[in-house]
Amino acid sequence: MTSPQHLSCAWLRRLLVVLLELCLASAGPLRPLNGTECTARGPASYILVFTGHWSPQAFPKQYPLFRPPAQWSKLMAVSHNPHFRLWDEGAAAGAGVQTFAELGLTAELMKAAKEARKGRAVGAMYRTAGIPNGIGHSSTELLLQPRHPLLSVMVKIIPSPDWFVGVDSLNLCKGGQWKEEVTLDLHPYDAGTDSGFTFSSPNFPTSPRENITKITSQMPNHPANSFYYPRLKELPPIASIRITRQSRSAGRQASMSNHILPNSINPHHFSVTPLDCEVSLWSSWGLCLGPCSRGGVRHRTRYILLRPANTGTPCPELEEQAECVPHSCMKRQ
Repeated sequence: MTSPQHLSCAWLRRLLVVLLELCLASAGPLRPLNGTECTARGPASYILVFTGHWSPQAFPKQYPLFRPPAQWSKLMAVSHNPHFRLWDEGAAAGAGVQTFAELGLTAELMKAAKEARKGRAVGAMYRTAGIPNGIGHSSTELLLQPRHPLLSVMVKIIPSPDWFVGVDSLNLCKGGQWKEEVTLDLHPYDAGTDSGFTFSSPNFPTSPRENITKITSQMPNHPANSFYYPRLKELPPIASIRITRQSRSAGRQASMSNHILPNSINPHHFSVTPLDCEVSLWSSWGLCLGPCSRGGVRHRTRYILLRPANTGTPCPELEEQAECVPHSCMKRQ
């Protein structure tokens, strides 16, 4: 005869089985996350080359020449799966992204990536040397595993309030095949943690933080912004990356490089960006001097805020005069 205890345990087991079946039925078949499942048989070795195209010809407005001049920070790259994001356009920046975008420091980003690696969301982390000019190259070797086929990259624009370029979750594996080469043009992003408008703006924290957004030729829509070029439909690429797969012979362990390529390698040449002259508002009219009835004039002036470059619109007249109004006249003593 079955005891009440055995009947109770059997009933609980049956209930758990029914609940599990219901959960599986509602969930449907398992699918790869965002189509990022990689079924390649082995790892892939790549060379990543970052190239800066930040020149006074392509970006003449407020181009930094000193204290500090235009340059690039260290490059931070992470291989990972869909459960990790180094940065995410449209989302708020974390502490690591903030310190990197504002100060160029990688410690917080490395810490977050190492924590994610404990949960097997991150594969490897790479850093390259910074580039001391707006135009230049840096490179590193990458080794990607099928379980971590995504690559994310960040490089800070120096100087800037919190601007950077980068790549978010680039998939280097398609099904069972590793991609042979990928080339991407890079454009600036605003981390949303500092409200500065220009390359050399003082620290002005954004509170509350805004989401990470792409900077365009007309957004932020403010003439003071260093990337504001209303005549352009889009900004020219400020940088680019090229990722090329390398052949790996059996028994050969590729060493991870971390170097700046020679400047003899020429970057892509883009058309120059015209920069229109910008002038201040007119001053108030001065007092009239001279006979009001005939020949008396008054003056007002304005000054140049931004000189034109690259065949941009020239500056207008900086002084204007008009006939005197009788009640505003001053008689000469």
